Amino acid sequence: MRDFTWGIAATGGIARTVGAAIVAEPGMRVAAVGSRDLARARALAATLGAESAYGSYEQLCADPAVDAIYVATPHAQHLQVAEAAIAAGKAVLCEKPLAATVDDAEKMVRLAREAGVFLMEAMWMRFNPLIQRIAADERFGDLRSVQASFGFAAPYDPAHRLWAPELGGGALLDLGIYPFGLAQLLLGMPTGLHVTGSLAPTGVDAEVAGLLHYPGGRHALVAASLLGNYPNQACVVGSQMRADLQAPFWAPQRIVLTGPSMEPEEHVLDPADNGYAGELREVRAATAEGRTESSIMPLDESLAMMGLLADARRQLA
Repeated sequence: MRDFTWGIAATGGIARTVGAAIVAEPGMRVAAVGSRDLARARALAATLGAESAYGSYEQLCADPAVDAIYVATPHAQHLQVAEAAIAAGKAVLCEKPLAATVDDAEKMVRLAREAGVFLMEAMWMRFNPLIQRIAADERFGDLRSVQASFGFAAPYDPAHRLWAPELGGGALLDLGIYPFGLAQLLLGMPTGLHVTGSLAPTGVDAEVAGLLHYPGGRHALVAASLLGNYPNQACVVGSQMRADLQAPFWAPQRIVLTGPSMEPEEHVLDPADNGYAGELREVRAATAEGRTESSIMPLDESLAMMGLLADARRQLA
């Protein structure tokens, strides 16, 4: 079988990280890199062994040697790149969040479904084997609570993508999607949401803490911040068992399961089987099987998360 080939849109840190994961995955390779800066595209292409480099995302998406496009641009550009990729019939793996706004995300999903083209949000947390173990373990009993935080002190720069509203800045979209996303994966969508926090001078959310309500008193306590260094850990509590996820909880390398009638269980991640590898394999498998959506990261759940984060942001206004 021939290699499954990728085109990488953008050249920042996450593009380099996922590009390296593609190169390390058997049966995959990076065929092309695209950027608005051709010199940067050529430099990353050389690093990853890609044959082609382009100075526009449209040229990248039109490359017949590319099977799938990995969208690693800032959030506000996701729609533009995904639209070009879908129009070219390429499978799309789009960095989280799926888009900068609910409207953009809904348009991306509509275009992909109308064209019958695979689209998936690159929520690598869902593809981490330790996270998947927690989600599938029935020994928890009745899941009662999820607690998770993600925060670091980011230097304030109104032009930086974390702080600039036109680039989709704010703690919620970049960091909050992980604790909110863990709650979504394990407890589903909440029936209520209460949020507190603060805004940066640019108007983006600088920090947020949320209480998510579920039927029967189940709940999630989540927090994200660009103003302080948080524990970045998580705890999942069931009626029979608890899981403690070490930092970074969204990409854990170790979890500990404990309960009143069991010895503590430690589970350690195989370094070669991280979440990046899992999501890359899912795109390849879906393409081979003719699937246009992933059952691990369904588009409807990506849209629901976009709506939840937008609701949280509105409460801070």
